[in-house]
Amino acid sequence: METTSRGQARLDWTRAALGDPAATLEPASADASFRSYWRTRSAGRTHILMDAPPDREDVGPWLDIARRLGAAGLLAPHVEAADPAQGFILMSDLGDALYLPALDATSVDRLYGDAMDALLRMQVHIDAHDLPAYDEARLVAEMELMPTWFLERHLGFASDCGQWDAVEVAFRALVDNATRQEQAFVHRDYHSRNLLLADSGGPGILDFQDAVRGPVTYDLASLLRDCYIAWPEQQVYAWVEQYRLRLVHAGLTRVDAPTFRRGFDLMGLQRHIKVLGIFCRLWYRDGKAGYLKDLPLVWRYVREVGGRYEETAPLVRLIEDALGARDITLPSA
Repeated sequence: METTSRGQARLDWTRAALGDPAATLEPASADASFRSYWRTRSAGRTHILMDAPPDREDVGPWLDIARRLGAAGLLAPHVEAADPAQGFILMSDLGDALYLPALDATSVDRLYGDAMDALLRMQVHIDAHDLPAYDEARLVAEMELMPTWFLERHLGFASDCGQWDAVEVAFRALVDNATRQEQAFVHRDYHSRNLLLADSGGPGILDFQDAVRGPVTYDLASLLRDCYIAWPEQQVYAWVEQYRLRLVHAGLTRVDAPTFRRGFDLMGLQRHIKVLGIFCRLWYRDGKAGYLKDLPLVWRYVREVGGRYEETAPLVRLIEDALGARDITLPSA
């Protein structure tokens, strides 16, 4: 729970940064981390304040990636003032018109087209060689959230040694798929709740502080197999092939369509296995219950995509057995 002193420090810093002793703050949004966002109005303009308590969050990566995105000609919040020691950043206000409510059958090609244009620009124009590697240790640590928080904590299921073999075989296949792909800049959470409608310059890009150097299909899978909205499979694969051809033209991949499609499928599967764990952890550890209602779509992706591949189908069957007939959205006691 936030202390009064933190709220006062936030307000005092904002007023000093703006040079406006009458500036006020109102909640703008919060996310799945410990960061919170506040809108301030001063001299006829609005700004956004990010509050990232320094004992919980490091704003250094956010500042670094914001600079890289801006230098690449992408639309990210512009930093007006920053105090990393206190965990405050004052930035331009890109509005709050997220992609998600605007997506429908008539708008999706245009909006996803803009998002894929921006994604290609990120992958082509941002040098990621010095970013953290999306390596085996990181990939496995993410996936291990699923058995801990989804199977054990949410479903009350403890696998035996024989059943754990299915988990290890699947994880091995997913790690190999990710590490064998061409490596590029990875936003790591590139989807409809982190993209804003903008008048020009492509989508506004948010929540980029966890960017890494990793598989070229990762952000594409985040976008096209979004945890909050789904599209017909045929349409998804048409977008995947269009994007593959653009990557080939840009020199970022040389793989053929079937290889790229498999890489996309398994990369998305790695992400969704992780998300099953994250969404449950957000409730049981952090008290954020809203994410449980998003579990059915994530599980649908895991079941449908994982069931297609020999290496991952046994893991899908294990989860099906653990889930049984229960409602996946209901918390355990």
